[in-house]
Amino acid sequence: MARGYDAIVVGAGIVGAACALALREQGLTVALVDAATPGSGVTAAGMGHLVALDESSDELALCLMSLRLWDAFMQDHPGVGEPSRCGTLWVAEDEHQLAEAHTRAARLSAQGWHAEALNGDALARLEPALRQGLCGGVRVRGDSVVYPPAVAQFLSEQFARAGGELHLGRRVGQAAMGSLTFDDGTRLNAQAVVVAAGVQCARLMPELPIFARKGHLAITDRYPGRLAHQIVSMNYGQSAAGDDALAVAANVQPRPTGQWLVGSCRQDGRTDSAIEPAVLAAVLRSAIGLLPCLADMNIVRAWTGMRPASPDGRPLIGAHPGRPGTWLACGHEGLGATTAFATARLLTDQIIGRASQIDAAPYAPARFAALAEMNNGD
Repeated sequence: MARGYDAIVVGAGIVGAACALALREQGLTVALVDAATPGSGVTAAGMGHLVALDESSDELALCLMSLRLWDAFMQDHPGVGEPSRCGTLWVAEDEHQLAEAHTRAARLSAQGWHAEALNGDALARLEPALRQGLCGGVRVRGDSVVYPPAVAQFLSEQFARAGGELHLGRRVGQAAMGSLTFDDGTRLNAQAVVVAAGVQCARLMPELPIFARKGHLAITDRYPGRLAHQIVSMNYGQSAAGDDALAVAANVQPRPTGQWLVGSCRQDGRTDSAIEPAVLAAVLRSAIGLLPCLADMNIVRAWTGMRPASPDGRPLIGAHPGRPGTWLACGHEGLGATTAFATARLLTDQIIGRASQIDAAPYAPARFAALAEMNNGD
């Protein structure tokens, strides 16, 4: 006989683990399912920045809600995920970017997330490793960096200690209305099935508008004391893809080990995880353009990851309109770590029928008409 739960969460990355724990904390019987181990998929490949992005008011609201939950988490669980409250320096290379930087500083500060507009001299004093002659930027003190796989593992352990059931190393072959079936034929039933499986969501439910957006990253040897802030180009999130479907914008993080983690790029139309030397070179050139000393550092490892993206750049958080009892927490692209806790809170609010702190409508899966139009059955 199939085991029954109030909720099953598919995917034990940082988003899925946060959702499972949040549901369990409300007294629901919950199973957390993953084909591997917690945090070993998309979560393991990401940069782990906790950053307030403001490309839209909806995005900023979700980020700020989650960042405040992250603050509480780090106070309650010091050291988990090797957190570094290094803040972010958004770097402007020209006057147009500087104007955007000043707008960002005002917008974040107006929402209670302190951001300080800087001129070029102030920028150079804060980070001497930066290239001379930059126009200025924004310093966002509240942003942080974590190691997401360790957080996903911790959340999964907390979930299990709270009475949740882990089903690890088991691949889901089918997710249907009110149940899921493993590849070995065994089945679990639930009133709510939450799909939080990153780029694997579209395999389980082909109608989902989730696609892989490839990224390349590299990490240096240890150079302690040479970088204090996360350095991000104001072009981040703004750079348009070229004919090769590649967009590159520098993002460099100081890790607690003294290493520098270097990104970032977005590349569509790729389905394999192989390192592409030309793309990695473009990422490194972009970073060296802001931090010239990086050219003399040793790169000890490089890798790729597949971000789960959606067509409009927003995650899907809420009920699947065409599959009663199915809920979605996917499509976060590069903001999975940042928004994991807010996603878990919004999803849990909807499942238990509680009012949310922010409006969840911008993230409702029903905004994609194809989901609502599909047959309710399987």
